[in-house]
Amino acid sequence: MLIAAALLLASCASKPPVSLVTPLPPVANPNQPQPPISPHSQQPMRGVWLTTVSRLDWPPIASVNISNDAVRISQQKKALTDKLDKLKSLGINTVFFQVKPDGTALWPSKILPWSDMMTGKIGRDPGYDPLQFMLDEAHRRGIKVHAWFNPYRVTVNTKPGTVAELNRTLSQNPASVFVLHRDWIRTSGDRYVLDPGIPDARDWITSIVAEVVARYPVDGVQFDDYFYTESPGSVLNDSQTFRQYGQGFASKADWRRHNTQLLIEQVFRTIKQLKPDVEFGVSPAGVWRNRSHDAAGSDTRGAAAYDESYADTRRWVQQGLLDYIAPQIYWPFARDAARYDVLAKWWAEVVKPTKTRLYIGIALYKVGEPSKNEPDWTIGGGVPELKKQLDLNESLPQISGTILFRENYLNQPQTQEAVNYLRKRWGE
Repeated sequence: MLIAAALLLASCASKPPVSLVTPLPPVANPNQPQPPISPHSQQPMRGVWLTTVSRLDWPPIASVNISNDAVRISQQKKALTDKLDKLKSLGINTVFFQVKPDGTALWPSKILPWSDMMTGKIGRDPGYDPLQFMLDEAHRRGIKVHAWFNPYRVTVNTKPGTVAELNRTLSQNPASVFVLHRDWIRTSGDRYVLDPGIPDARDWITSIVAEVVARYPVDGVQFDDYFYTESPGSVLNDSQTFRQYGQGFASKADWRRHNTQLLIEQVFRTIKQLKPDVEFGVSPAGVWRNRSHDAAGSDTRGAAAYDESYADTRRWVQQGLLDYIAPQIYWPFARDAARYDVLAKWWAEVVKPTKTRLYIGIALYKVGEPSKNEPDWTIGGGVPELKKQLDLNESLPQISGTILFRENYLNQPQTQEAVNYLRKRWGE
């Protein structure tokens, strides 16, 4: 989720190609089923992302080393219910729960091996179903759960130990995609990822989403901002894929955006066929495009989803392919390169003629953290900046709520003034 923040204010030396303004397509395809507006969607979203990759929010790191399964399970479950109790007390009504942090699952999947986040070993059954447990406990407290998927990431590193562990899954059922479809795997951003240009890989991702939607009473599905992810020193090598599938495209960039578009269309259609009431959303980088490269873009300077992740997020909203969009606007009002108010208002204009709801992702992780470039996060414990952001969100009718990144920052000493403020503002 931090790719946007990391890239945005990185050097803009490699200028993205200037393109024509994306033409405005019809707001929605009349043949596509539009989800009914349920009563709960009138409530403002007060959400939080709950991360499992690298056990950043859950499960507790210490729990993984407990040799007694019953004790480990008990500790993991209690940690989660304690978190949900706190979220309820703060007035949080939706949790975005990371069920696919990489090429593994936090439910008993027939497609993906069990996540090593639960036990320390890929493929090892944790002895319970974390997704079902989360759904039961959250719903009991009146909190909705959106299953959050990282679509293309297979691992968070390329270390020999990681490769050895993936290779060991060959004898398991299901085995890792790393050993079953080695031809789909690329290295990018110093991690193993699926090549988004391979149609079978997109079908495979869609089948994973379908498995969750069909089997579990999730309230929604969310993809994060990791579509194409590259770093300057670790670029995705998809030249051969482009030669195979890129006929008819003027540039590799256009072809890549087409691939991301196809995934979004396919997943949206699949969810609506299975359960029309389940919401589908994406949480992209906060900047779609900069106005310097596209007249339709925002008055910002920095990494843009269209050019960096090959994700034409504005187009998905215009075409009615998302029930909601949650751009990560992780900067304060005073950050000239990407002002919070400039971006929030830009997105409000994008969703205005559509049925797509707009939630704003805000940077709880920056609250109370000293920063030379963004000192506002430490003034008054971060409360004045947080208040300004929430006030703006509530003042614009197109903004339907706010999501905090991420859950464990609610428990850190530097955020406590802000957490107390949230409790007064949102709490019961």
